[in-house]
Amino acid sequence: MKAFWKFFKRKNEYSSSNRQRKIDDSNSKGPLNINLHENIKIVKEVLGESSDIVTRIFPVGEEIKTEVGVIYTDGLVDKTLIQDFILKALMIDIRRTTINTDMSFKKSFFEILKNFGLPDGDIKEISDFKDLFVHLLSGDTIVLIDGYCEGFVVSSRGWADRGVPTPDSETVVRGPKDGFTETLRTNTALIRRRIKDTNLRIETKRIGQRTKTDVAIAYIQDIANDKIVKEVRKRLNRIDIDGILESGYIEELIQDGVYSPFPTVYNTERPDAISAGLLEGRIAILVDGTPFVLLVPALFVHFLQAPEDYYQRFDISTLIRLLRYISFFIALLTPSIYIAVTTFHQEMIPTSLLISIAAQREGVPFPAFVEALIMEVTFEILREAGVRMPRAVGAAISIVGALVLGEAAVQAGIVSPVMVIVVSLTAISSFVFPTYNMAIAVRMLRFVLMILSATFGLYGMALGLIGVVLHLCSLRSLGIPYMSPMAPFNWSDQKDTISRFPLWSMFYRPRLINQKDMIRQQSPEMAEPKPPQNSG
Repeated sequence: MKAFWKFFKRKNEYSSSNRQRKIDDSNSKGPLNINLHENIKIVKEVLGESSDIVTRIFPVGEEIKTEVGVIYTDGLVDKTLIQDFILKALMIDIRRTTINTDMSFKKSFFEILKNFGLPDGDIKEISDFKDLFVHLLSGDTIVLIDGYCEGFVVSSRGWADRGVPTPDSETVVRGPKDGFTETLRTNTALIRRRIKDTNLRIETKRIGQRTKTDVAIAYIQDIANDKIVKEVRKRLNRIDIDGILESGYIEELIQDGVYSPFPTVYNTERPDAISAGLLEGRIAILVDGTPFVLLVPALFVHFLQAPEDYYQRFDISTLIRLLRYISFFIALLTPSIYIAVTTFHQEMIPTSLLISIAAQREGVPFPAFVEALIMEVTFEILREAGVRMPRAVGAAISIVGALVLGEAAVQAGIVSPVMVIVVSLTAISSFVFPTYNMAIAVRMLRFVLMILSATFGLYGMALGLIGVVLHLCSLRSLGIPYMSPMAPFNWSDQKDTISRFPLWSMFYRPRLINQKDMIRQQSPEMAEPKPPQNSG
C-alpha cells in the first residue's frame, strides 16, 4: 500500500509538472498580438533573453510612421542578405515609394511590404507564435508590423557548412567523388542534379518536439510503389520524440527487425547510390544535420553491392561481388570451423596438417575456443581503438598493435601461430563489405557460432547457420522480404544479385520493390548490341 501511494504521488508530481510546462508554453503557441512591443516582449521571455536572438525596431514611412520589428538568430542567418535585402529595403527603399498620406496607408501597408517592400524570393505569412519560433530558430528572419496581428517569414538561412566533401566511409576507385553534407537543401540539390525528372517528389516535415528537425522523403512518383510510400509516411508520422540529431534515430524508429543484428535500412553518404536507389523505386529519407541518407526498402543483397559495381565492366563487377560473398562466409565461419575441427573432428584434418597444428599448440594452455575468444576480443579492441583515435595515428596504432600483440602472444605461448592466421584472415575479410553495419552484424554472429562450435562441433555450427538462414527469411524491410529476389526466387532479378549482367540486358526494375514503370530501358528485342555488318 505504501508503494502504491508513493507511485500515486510521483504520478501526480509528473502530471503537475506537465501542466506547469503547458502553462509556461501557452505564450509560445498563441496568436500574435496587434502590439509590436508586446510581441517582441513575448519572444524575449520565451527564449530567455538569449544573446544570439537579435531584435531591431525602427519606424517606416515619412509622414505616417509605422514601427516594424525584425528578429533573427545570429549564426543561423546570412547577415549580408539581411542587411541588403531586408533592413535596407525597409529603412531606405520603402521611403522612396509613393504612398498616400491618408489612412488607407495604414490598411495597405501590410500588402505593400509583402508585394513591393521585401525583395526576397521566399516570403511566408505567419499569424501565431508557434510558427514564429519554428522559423526563427531555423534561421529565417521574422518581420512584424505594429498594428497587425500578422507577420512575415523571410528566408535568410545561411549558416556555415563544409561544402560538398568526398565521402570518407565509402571510397571508390572509379565514380563520383562528391558526398552529402549536413545541410538538407544541399543534399536535395545533389539528388536533383542527377535526376532531372518532373516526377521526383521531395516532401519535408519536422520531427522532434524540441529540435524540430527537418526530415525529407524523396521518391520518383511514377516508379515508387504507392504502398511503400504510404508506409514510410505512416512510420515517420508516428514518431513522437524530443529530438532527432542524426539519421540513426530515424533508422531505429522505423526499421522492421528491431531485435535483428542485420540492418533493414540502408544508409550512405553518396548521392549516386541514393539516385540509383530512387531509379529502382526505393524511397530516400534525408535528415537535416547529417550527411548519411537512408534508403528503404533495403534487402540483404543490397548491402553486398557497391555503387562502383555499375561503373566497371560487368565481368569485373561480377568477380568482385563473388569475392564479397566468399569474404562474407570467411568472416562468419572461419573461427567456428577451426574450433569445431580441432576440438571434435580431428579425423577430418589431413595427417601432416594435424601434426603441424598439434606441434604449434603443444605449449598453449588454453583450449581452441578460449584461444580464439582471446584473439577475437583483442582484435575488436584494437579495431575500435583505431576508429576512435585521431586519424593521423589511428591506423598506425591498430596495425602496430596487432603485429606486436600477435607476435608477443605467440612468443609467450598463449596462442598458436595458426590461430593468429585464422583471426587475421577473418578480420581482413570483414573489411571487404561495402557497408559498415553489415560488417558489424557478421562480427556479432561470429561469436554466437563460435560458442555453438565449441559446444556441439560442426553440428552446432550447422544448427547456427540454419537459425541464421531462417531468421534472414523471416525479416522484412518496409514489407518487402529481406532475402528477395533469392527467397522468394525471381529469375529476372538474378541479373543484378550475386552476379551483374551487362547493363544492356537488364531491362526491368526489381519486381517486388517496383510495381509501376517496370521497364528501365529499350525493348528486349533491341537491347543486345549487334556487330556491324561489312558493306562489301
